[in-house]
Amino acid sequence: MMLIFGLMLLLLQTAACLDQLCTFDEPYSIKQCYAALGHKLSLQMMLNPSYTELDLYKTLNDGSTLNVFSINKNKKYNYESIRDISELLKNLTLIINTHEFIRNRSEFFFDNMTLTINNVTRADSGRYTSFVVEIDMLMKSDLQVIVEAPIGSVEVSIICSSNQTTVFCSSEGDQFIYSWTLNGKILEEGPMFGNSSIDLDEGTDGNISCSVKNNVSHAQKTIRLKPCPVSLVFVLVWCLQLMVLLGLLGAFHIYMRHTSGNKQEDQKLRMRRLREGHEHTAEDS
Repeated sequence: MMLIFGLMLLLLQTAACLDQLCTFDEPYSIKQCYAALGHKLSLQMMLNPSYTELDLYKTLNDGSTLNVFSINKNKKYNYESIRDISELLKNLTLIINTHEFIRNRSEFFFDNMTLTINNVTRADSGRYTSFVVEIDMLMKSDLQVIVEAPIGSVEVSIICSSNQTTVFCSSEGDQFIYSWTLNGKILEEGPMFGNSSIDLDEGTDGNISCSVKNNVSHAQKTIRLKPCPVSLVFVLVWCLQLMVLLGLLGAFHIYMRHTSGNKQEDQKLRMRRLREGHEHTAEDS
């Protein structure tokens, strides 16, 4: 039971960390805001209690604008007599409109002036502009929302060759990069950094970790890396080469013995003929 509860808590923590909060806190500027596909995106408005109108627009691909969300307050209310914002929100008449593309999956929280969009889709990407009217002043702020798919499960595999070990890493998600560690040491030099595979010496031993991350999430997997076993094919090829070499050495040895024997026979024949020639010469004299 405790194990199941622990797993559920871990899943809840994982899901919660994928919910993103972006704030319209820099007037007349554009900030980047990353949202996780399928999770929550909260857009917080930085407002004073004296605001009278709030409009949130989205710029479409064709350049036109879409009124995503708007609030109009009772402009005749005396803001200066209110000290508690909760009292202000309780007594004011609020007219709220949300566009149909988020109406069924969004909610607005007046305590922190935040619009939360649930189950974010890729269509939610784009440039959002906040217009706030405060008595006689208009403030504008922009957020560029970028939706990315969160990192899925990370898989690590190993392939051994004759002189090296290749480790592969794969995952699901958008715009992610890889990083590697071996026995706690970061491998960030040369072609290893940012690649989905690395080449190591065949005798490399230890714990190797592949980390995958993008702007909304990250994941990691660690496996035990052992020296690659000697390949049976390699052993057979080595034995065959050794047999061929021994065969060549044996043939060369036989050839040398045969050649040496023939030379000795030729030398004996020449010596015998030489002796016979001396004997015939002595008889004639």
